[in-house]
Amino acid sequence: MSNDNDKQAMNAVSPSAQSAVNENAEVAVSKKRIRIFDTTLRDGEQAPGASLRPEQKIVIARQLARLGVDTIEPGFAVSSPGEFEAIRQISRELQQTEICGFARCVRGDIDAAVAATEDAALRRLHLFISSSQIHLDFQLRKTQDEVVKQVREMIAYGKQFVEALEFSPMDASRADREFLYRIIEAAIDEGATIINIPDTMGYAMPEEFGPLFSAVKQHVRGGDKVAYSAHCHNDLGLALANSLAAIRHGATHVEVSVNGVGERAGNCALEELVMAIETRGESLGAETGIRSSEIFETSRMVSRAMHFPISFNKPIVGRNAFQHESGIHQDGLLKNRNTYEIMDPEAMGIPRSMIILGKHSGRHAIKHRAAEYGISLADQELEDVYARFKVKADETKIVTDDVLLQLVGESTQTQIEPYALVDLQVLAGTNRMRIASVTIRRTEDGSERTYTGAGQGPLESVIGCIREAMPAGAAFEDLELHSLSSGEDAAGEAVVTVQHAGRRFRGTAIHRDIILAAARAYVAACNSAIMAAGSEERMESGA
Repeated sequence: MSNDNDKQAMNAVSPSAQSAVNENAEVAVSKKRIRIFDTTLRDGEQAPGASLRPEQKIVIARQLARLGVDTIEPGFAVSSPGEFEAIRQISRELQQTEICGFARCVRGDIDAAVAATEDAALRRLHLFISSSQIHLDFQLRKTQDEVVKQVREMIAYGKQFVEALEFSPMDASRADREFLYRIIEAAIDEGATIINIPDTMGYAMPEEFGPLFSAVKQHVRGGDKVAYSAHCHNDLGLALANSLAAIRHGATHVEVSVNGVGERAGNCALEELVMAIETRGESLGAETGIRSSEIFETSRMVSRAMHFPISFNKPIVGRNAFQHESGIHQDGLLKNRNTYEIMDPEAMGIPRSMIILGKHSGRHAIKHRAAEYGISLADQELEDVYARFKVKADETKIVTDDVLLQLVGESTQTQIEPYALVDLQVLAGTNRMRIASVTIRRTEDGSERTYTGAGQGPLESVIGCIREAMPAGAAFEDLELHSLSSGEDAAGEAVVTVQHAGRRFRGTAIHRDIILAAARAYVAACNSAIMAAGSEERMESGA
């Protein structure tokens, strides 16, 4: 109920501005809710090499629930006893999230899917069968009439167990249009409540795929009484575009996977679809219920569990997605983030590291990064650092914070890093623990201390020694190893990420001994964390 002040404020707005307000209000009201159906644990796991243990599936399912997905398809129950048990535990535990049982139009599959999901508070059954002629001829070896008969029988059978029943005519984008209408109509007749139109082979173009939804709704009896879902593969790189086209033509459910994992080139990536809708929601007239702050953690969890590294240039979650090397871009970002970013990475749980120092970076970015560690560079010092920086950038492409600090130390003839790795030895063997000895120098007083430790692997033993020597309290989070050339004399680049006080710090090192490279990178990352903490303390104390 509005008061007089509200009315006066409305009257004070110009007619053109008021029109814009009204238009925006109408758009906001008319936004349709897109339900996010996650198939990471089913279709995603079908990617070669992506197999997950049952306990890993359960952990990922919990994270998907935290992320806020509407529906989880946790696997193919009939495929193995382990798969069945994982689905059953997920169904029992996640009572606030819809769980979808996946099955072919085969009685045994349906029985397994129903049994595995029987404890779910919210349940859907998802049945599929091929619909394209090439699949009917060479995979099913059935006639169209036989397929329609099978669909009717199995939809009717499955319907007795659930209210929400989804039907997918596999390879729909390559199916004969009249047969597609016929098979979908049969499914609706027998009780299907959701029709999923899959672009199974990633073959469709957006201008074809979107209108297909409108055509089905128009030509199929009962087509206007059911909900529609889209399931797009990425063989031509069009999974996201096709999913958005489906939304524009009436789809209210979209089937996606974290990081786009899945058969062949994968599925529509959850994070890409969600952020496209969030960023361009006014244009699409759509919204989701996803908690975007959980996107980054979910992406990393799936990547690690499947041992699938994320491409550097992957939209949203790739390392380079919110990093900028160009001096022009860096200058703009430091003045206003919106100059070169259309999304806020921190809102997605992505650590803020937008400035990447490389050969295209300028003095302003170098000075800004040094200041973050409490280092103030005079004009002449900055010029000297910049000259050294350019040489190093040509050698290594990217100049990480630890390397920049080394360059600053060389220019100012001071030892910037609080700790230095002096010596490292590792004893390894086939049937014994790996034993490491590490000597660390403390820059402040020049003292050196040696630490020893053991572990199942040489790196584990080395990191344990360094952690004991350095008081950073930084958690070892990630290690990347890259070969910089071929042959037995190849040098390896180690990139170590640590987490400290809610921030992530990276260190890099290059050496032919990859254990030594990783150790140096870890020390560098911890040094960055220590220096950043010291800088923050000085700022808080006003020193």
